[in-house]
Amino acid sequence: MKNNAIIFGDSYSTFKNFVPDNYAIYYSENERPETDVTKVEQTWWHQVVKELNLNLVLNNSWSGSTIGYTGYNNTDCSKTSSFIYRLNQLIKSDFFVKNQIDTVFVFGGTNDSWSNAPLGEIKYSDWSDSELYSVLPAVCFFLKLLKETLPQAKIYCLINTEIKAEITSCMKKACEKYGITPVYFEKIDKKCGHPTIQGMKDIADSVLKTINNK
Repeated sequence: MKNNAIIFGDSYSTFKNFVPDNYAIYYSENERPETDVTKVEQTWWHQVVKELNLNLVLNNSWSGSTIGYTGYNNTDCSKTSSFIYRLNQLIKSDFFVKNQIDTVFVFGGTNDSWSNAPLGEIKYSDWSDSELYSVLPAVCFFLKLLKETLPQAKIYCLINTEIKAEITSCMKKACEKYGITPVYFEKIDKKCGHPTIQGMKDIADSVLKTINNK
């Protein structure tokens, strides 16, 4: 029986030709000074998918993307790259009707932290559109919508190192609130803020450890 998986991510989870065509990427086969990752097999998600024998239906990862509606330089991402918009687009296109999804990996919040988007307050229901331009309510909204859309799926929320403490705390509380499994990291080897080959292995190891311990 197939275990169908989907990823919602940012640059950490991209690789050229493995995300939707119009999505910005960070990782590719072209070597660049910022990273030594040049093979898709080196990515954290490829390692996890292979180890668990998952069928990756979609890698919905967009480099530089935020969970909430506020991007870098205060840009409005409510109808472009935000995790919330991308999830809503899949819902509207009946993606989840056409595809049974058993496992979900969410790896975001990094750009929400780096872009200095407004934090706002943790809120678990009755969000206004304007509140989704702030990080904490947007994180809660996204995880709740994901859980409501895929109530039977196993959802894992990967919480990056070196992001704002308020975002880390919010993710932890929202995971607890909505019955989502958080994945914490003791360390992720990085260069220019992005996982190296070793960092990708650090991520994969922690994800697999969390799943195998459940």
